[in-house]
Amino acid sequence: MAVSVFDLFKVGVGPSSSHTVGPMRAARMFALSLRQDGLLPQVRRVAVSLLGSLGATGRGHGSDRAVMLGLMGHEPDRVDIDAIDGWLAQVQSSGQLSLLGEHVVAWSPNTDLLFKGRQRLSFHTNGLIMVAMDAQGQVLSERTYFSVGGGFVVSGLLSDDPQRARQVVPEVDVLPLPFHSGQALLDLCATHHCSIAQVMRLNERHWRSDAEIDQGLLHLWSVMQACVQRGCEREPGSMLPGHLQVQRRAPTLWHQLQAAHPQDGRDPWRGMDWVNLWALAVNEENASGGRVVTAPTNGAAGIIPAVLHHLHHSLPEDDAGRSGRIIDFLLTAGAVGLLYKENASISGAEVGCQGEVGVACSMAAAGLCAALGGTPLQVENAAEVGMEHCLGLTCDPVGGLVQIPCIERNAMASVQAINAARLALLGDGHHRISLDQVIRTMRQTGADMKDKYKETARGGLAVSIVAC
Repeated sequence: MAVSVFDLFKVGVGPSSSHTVGPMRAARMFALSLRQDGLLPQVRRVAVSLLGSLGATGRGHGSDRAVMLGLMGHEPDRVDIDAIDGWLAQVQSSGQLSLLGEHVVAWSPNTDLLFKGRQRLSFHTNGLIMVAMDAQGQVLSERTYFSVGGGFVVSGLLSDDPQRARQVVPEVDVLPLPFHSGQALLDLCATHHCSIAQVMRLNERHWRSDAEIDQGLLHLWSVMQACVQRGCEREPGSMLPGHLQVQRRAPTLWHQLQAAHPQDGRDPWRGMDWVNLWALAVNEENASGGRVVTAPTNGAAGIIPAVLHHLHHSLPEDDAGRSGRIIDFLLTAGAVGLLYKENASISGAEVGCQGEVGVACSMAAAGLCAALGGTPLQVENAAEVGMEHCLGLTCDPVGGLVQIPCIERNAMASVQAINAARLALLGDGHHRISLDQVIRTMRQTGADMKDKYKETARGGLAVSIVAC
């Protein structure tokens, strides 16, 4: 299937797109398959194994909670986040779980949901094996799923057939203006005398009208804004969930900036403080299981909203084209994200944090450059600069939680994305290293990276902090 910008940007819940959103979707898919195959009434037990990175850091990422919610039929973009704790407490106390809300089975998280961090399948490190059994313990259905990053799920692959990996490559040739590389995208822009956003819009018309495209993208922007607002308005000094006892920083920073003396507006660094605030607010909400937009993942969900807020507040209030700039930003960022998804990875468990924060930085830089009037060449330059200085970025969450260094890393990358866009706008778009080259380099760097630096919490800061 072809991939839409709305597949890349999805409304979901924290703290992780690959470890929370993906497993929730996979579990729901499994429950729906039982209903579709007519097996649901016979099921008496469901067993789930979380493999590889899911098994290593799944507890800290809420993968167990996500699987239970998915089996119950909940979807990441629709689930009532305020009701989740009550639902799961009921499952825990009753020892029962209702598949799709219509068929009750016995459920014990200690025996029916196993974390197997040392076991992985060759296709992707984020593997889930789900088994449904009848009253006699006979297997009714067994399926394997892979959460491949950004909430995307691949099903039906049993890991040992590399040829079947083609199923996760977007089949963009069904679109009016297909492209598989940055150079092909630039060639389309030159041939059709249009921007990258216009290429994306023509392709999006394969699924939606222009009005639906605009409405959908502005809805994503509204979700991002609401997430920032929630993160800012939390109780100052409150703690994020988990044993690390990380204190929220966004509420205190927000109050400080709100109370700043008007003369402080002359502080040349004040704008950076706001960018930091917006990124921190989103990722603190993500860390607490709140509603976010995967952009392109949850671990990197704060970068694009922070840069979009920077754009929004930098424009004159009477700018009639403000909504159009935001739409162009998201379409352009989406085009760049799709290139990374097809030609490398957006999974921290596969290529390290360069595939999450690095990709988001590249996407945000491209989007901002386009929204500020950059040419396609300048936009491609901005995307390349955004990733070039994130190459080799490891994924080493302390305690397996998406908190340290993840939250602060989003703030750092947001500022870097703005700088990348500015650098590109100061040039004419011509540069020595192309976006395609940096994407290939990122993919190879990820392949060379040791597994302990790929969302397993077995290396880097995850080990150093604990040792101290």
